[in-house]
Amino acid sequence: MRLVMNEPVEQMDRPYGRRWWALLVLCLSLLIILMANTALTVAAPDMTQDLGLSSADLQWVFDGYTVPYAALMLLLGAIGDKYSRRGALVLGLVVFGGGSVAGSLVGSATGVIAARAVMGVGAALIMPATLSLLAATFPRKERTRAITLWTATAGFAIAAGPLVAGALLENHGWSSTFLINVPVAAAAVVAALVLVPPSKAKIRGRIDYVGGLLSIVWIGTLVYMIIEGPQFGWGVKAITAAVVAGTGLVAFILWELRHPLPLLDVRRFADRRFAGSNLAVALFFVAVFGAFVYLTQHLQFVLGYDALGTGLRMLPLAAAVSVGSVLTGYLTPRVGMKIMVTTGMVGATTAMALLTRIDAGSSYGDLVAPLILLGFSVGLALSPSTDAIMGSFPESQLGVGGAVNDTSLELGGSLGIALLGSLLGTSYSSHLADATYGSGLPASALEAAQGSVGAGYQVAAAIGDQAQQLAAQAAQTDNAQLKAQAGQLAQGARQMADAVGSSFADGVAHASLVGAVILAVGTVLVAALLPGRKGAQTAEKQEEKELVDSEAR
Repeated sequence: MRLVMNEPVEQMDRPYGRRWWALLVLCLSLLIILMANTALTVAAPDMTQDLGLSSADLQWVFDGYTVPYAALMLLLGAIGDKYSRRGALVLGLVVFGGGSVAGSLVGSATGVIAARAVMGVGAALIMPATLSLLAATFPRKERTRAITLWTATAGFAIAAGPLVAGALLENHGWSSTFLINVPVAAAAVVAALVLVPPSKAKIRGRIDYVGGLLSIVWIGTLVYMIIEGPQFGWGVKAITAAVVAGTGLVAFILWELRHPLPLLDVRRFADRRFAGSNLAVALFFVAVFGAFVYLTQHLQFVLGYDALGTGLRMLPLAAAVSVGSVLTGYLTPRVGMKIMVTTGMVGATTAMALLTRIDAGSSYGDLVAPLILLGFSVGLALSPSTDAIMGSFPESQLGVGGAVNDTSLELGGSLGIALLGSLLGTSYSSHLADATYGSGLPASALEAAQGSVGAGYQVAAAIGDQAQQLAAQAAQTDNAQLKAQAGQLAQGARQMADAVGSSFADGVAHASLVGAVILAVGTVLVAALLPGRKGAQTAEKQEEKELVDSEAR
């Protein structure tokens, strides 16, 4: 038996015998690049304390990964199609692993952000390669089931990241959440060479590098604008990014419409099934990523769970995604894609609406039902949406197809984190100011507490420390006045902590309400775009004919 799999999948006269083992490698590769962000949400407090990160630094530790990841996928997916999809996967794993090593060794905000950017480049190679290799390796009748397992892995990564990070942080520092990627990436490289067959487009003309450059410009600046505007205000940077993104998008569309071999044929978006599927993917991750970020903070800061406890309590979300994914594999062929996707979006909207009931007295039990419903809804809808997107591309453009799906995912996730996170921060700050009005809290302390929920609890803890010091002095001197002051400060510390918790809970409810409204409007749009079952079958036949004609040309 050959140690390295060298026979291209396109030259095989029958389905590749070890394709399910190959899928395991692809899912493992997907898992680590998605966990890179979800694990960081739990490790962020330790990293912030150790490196002295400001709120802006921390934001760019997250988004230094997201910007290159989203911006580069279309071009790198096309390069993988032309030269080697497996090569793109392996190179991406090596780059991602190298960035992880660097991230574990640096000792400054700039160093961590740079390392995360390198990891983002690796992820941009890996993500479209996993879907293109899946589509190339599996026959059409098995592809839906394989994509179902791929999407279930994506859902599992949401909860696995905090769980793994929490377990590591029990005995190790935040750098361990970077280092854990290295052996996994190394194992995936070896497994890819042994189990994943090489694949590339049979016929692929010159790559549209101008279109690729324009896609990097408009997607990169759009993601930057999404991050910068809501989080740091609509100043010169955000407005400039918006102008560049809009100009770049128009230039990209015009160029692609005129190019004989475009990087992405933008006419595809006139297809209701394709456009609706991309919109559904983006909207789901607005909800999932946005809710994930503020719910992990609520669990850690307000409800007081440690990193491992937070990860364990996100598991219902992952389990529900898996159940929904299994069910959709059975139901979609029977009832049609439109019903499954629309049902999933209605469920996700309901889950976000349930989160609006969160208040200062809420416990973890109040989060379980929304988490399960959100995960189940994602499982129902994500797989048929991804399958529809991938089915719209010919064999020569599977990498581009995977990149389109993943770009929709990243744009939605970035928007969810930035928009819902910004709304949460604004609401928390406003409610905290109201809750502490007339308390005598110094303006500087209030300003510090309004920065984040963690900072708010630090202010409350500082007041508590002052109370303890005064109480100790009062005990030594038997001073009744000091004792009374210590009692007032202790009461003030408790009131401050209560104000922080209730204000953050109110912010969660407010952000969830906006998320529910966005999803509700999106549900109507997606339902209007997606064709019914007969229309979808007609569209699929037309797509198959067009793909055959495209390959013949």
